[in-house]
This record gives sequence, C-alpha cells and structure tokens, in this order.
Amino acid sequence: MSHSEISYESADGIATITIDRPKKRNALSSSMCDALHAAWRRFAASEEDRVAILTGAGNDVFTAGADLNDPPQRFWEAVPNLSVPVAKPIIAAVAGHVLGGGVTFVAMCDLCVAADNTTFVYPEAKVGITGGVISAIAARIPYKIAMELLLIGERMDVARAHQVGLVNRIVPAGEQVAVAKSMARTIAGNAPLVIGILKDMALKTIPRSPVEEMYLTQQAVERVRLSEDAKEGPLSFREKRKPNFRGR
Repeated sequence: MSHSEISYESADGIATITIDRPKKRNALSSSMCDALHAAWRRFAASEEDRVAILTGAGNDVFTAGADLNDPPQRFWEAVPNLSVPVAKPIIAAVAGHVLGGGVTFVAMCDLCVAADNTTFVYPEAKVGITGGVISAIAARIPYKIAMELLLIGERMDVARAHQVGLVNRIVPAGEQVAVAKSMARTIAGNAPLVIGILKDMALKTIPRSPVEEMYLTQQAVERVRLSEDAKEGPLSFREKRKPNFRGR
C-alpha cells in the first residue's frame, strides 16, 4: 500500500494508520478511501500487527469526512470494521474537529481516545446527502443521543461524547496518539486468540443497521465475484469440461 495522504506504520505489534491531508482538513478523496481499504486489508492479514490506531495528522481536524470536491463512490470501504472483517482491535485517536464520515469512523472503531479540544458534528442532513453507514451509531450510543447528533446536526463536545460512550478517554491535545499506543501495547501483550473471540462475540451482540447488512452482503458477493472459482466456472463452460472448483 502506497499513498501520500494515507500512511501505515508498523512497530511493536501496532499498526498506526494516519490520514495526512491537513491542507484539506484531512478530507477523504476517492483514492484515499481506496488506500484506507487497502490499509484495513493489510492489517487484517498481518501476523505482526495485533492492534491498529486510526488517527489524523495534526491536532486541529481528525477528518472533515468525504471531500465534496472529489466525493468517494465507495466510502464504505474505508470504514473500519465494515469493509474488511478484522478480528483485532482498532483504536481511534482523534483531536479537533471530527466531521461527517469521521464520526462514522469513530463510531465503528472499537475504542476511542480523544483530545480535550475534540468536537463531533454530523452535518449530512444539512448538506442533503448521506451514505447511511452512520445509522450504525444508534446501536453504539443511546438512541435519542444518536438522533440528536444526526437530525439536528449540532456540535457535540468531547465531554458529552465521553458521557454517552462514544469516547473512552479524554487527554490533552497532542497526547491522543501516545495514550492510544499505551492502550494498544497493553492489548498487544494479551492473548490474541482471546482478544479476537471477545471482539467477535461483542460485535455480535450489537444490532446491525440495514445499511451495514447491505454492505456486508455486498462484501460477501464481491469475494465470490473476485474468486478463482468465479473465473473457473465460465472457463470450464467454454471449454466444455467439468469445472475444477477450489473454494477460493
């Protein structure tokens, strides 16, 4: 994976994935979403990396969400714990403004460390567009709080986010990544099989929104479409022979 605005650093069992486009408020372009999808695939497949940290460059903006000048057509593929099945924990380390799709990222991560200057705003009802993935937040914080965030679109400060369970820890601005790494080191030192099972069982207790189910189904269909068997079937038909399916 190589992208100038999405970096992946691996050290001590921790993958640090950084959204690095500060001049554009870390807004996510189509190519950046593709790079994030590749990062999740890399993390899921890695035998060394046991925990991931998702963060944004600087302390002013985690991400402004989708770049409206280059709106991603497959934004959902960039979303943690959605586009790629990951049995390992993902920690969001955020500071400053968390806007639009950035709120979705935080909601879908397993843990969140937020700087004391962090604010959350979900403005899609005012903008007139939505991908729907954010609906999953209603299963992760109290329903009426989620509706307030989504329907009114007003700013939620970090203290409120911590109170309702969107944030685990509040730290001074600039320390969010260091604290997230401290948490990650503790997790990385624990039994990975148990960590994976606990995460899987916990996620299965959370209701999935119709949009999540749609994307997960699409993901499954995509795996079949890109498989060797999907090529073998039509090829064997053309060659008038019995297909040699391999289950991959």
